[in-house]
Amino acid sequence: MNDEQLLRYSRQIMLPAIGVEGQQRLLASCVLIVGLGGLGAPVAMYLAAAGVGRLILADFDKVDLTNLQRQIIHGTDDIGRPKVASAKARVKEINPEVAVECFDTRLDEHALAQQVANADAVVDCSDNFRTRFTINAASVATGTPLISGAAIRWEGQVSVFAGKRGGPCYQCLYPADGHTDETCSENGILAPVVGIIGSLQATETIKVLTGAGETLNGRLLLFDALQMEWRCVGLSSDPACPVCGIGNVTAG
Repeated sequence: MNDEQLLRYSRQIMLPAIGVEGQQRLLASCVLIVGLGGLGAPVAMYLAAAGVGRLILADFDKVDLTNLQRQIIHGTDDIGRPKVASAKARVKEINPEVAVECFDTRLDEHALAQQVANADAVVDCSDNFRTRFTINAASVATGTPLISGAAIRWEGQVSVFAGKRGGPCYQCLYPADGHTDETCSENGILAPVVGIIGSLQATETIKVLTGAGETLNGRLLLFDALQMEWRCVGLSSDPACPVCGIGNVTAG
């Protein structure tokens, strides 16, 4: 690290669990963020500010007026602009040293698996089960840690999946049995809730990359903003899981 980097990240380097070695790990890391909406906005900004060396941003959507209530990485002047372009510009304002690669088209299963394999961690900030299941399968196939988050109405949840054979993985938690997606456009969302969940995802990502503390691997953190309550529950692996189950040929 040079003198400017030591100064920029000094408050973080002061933390014994991170230090110079942890900061160097962040600078050398690559993180894939899928979804640049309410969750992806704080994730991208905090990871850039924290000094993650390379960010891969994936989102095929464009900025809409209804997004601005909660997707704080975008501004009014960005309406109609690809979200990845808007997010990249904001990330570069926060930290010009961060290398940013953008994908503004829907990644198919093969392309997504390729990008997951290129990353040290993948952060799922998507809003539908189909994408979440695809990201999870790629995580297990490549052994890439997955930091998962979701939020709707007043509630949110965060977990970390190690991307290892034997799980638990995301599909152990939510089997692919025809779940109906609930969307913010149909159910509403309190703006700070996605900020809280996205910030927790960024925190867990930094811990995964640096080895600091204990992550939420094997645990699901649940947040209820209306009652201002937190719960943490243990997650069990499913031996019959088609993605991570022992003996499954697709598991990495």
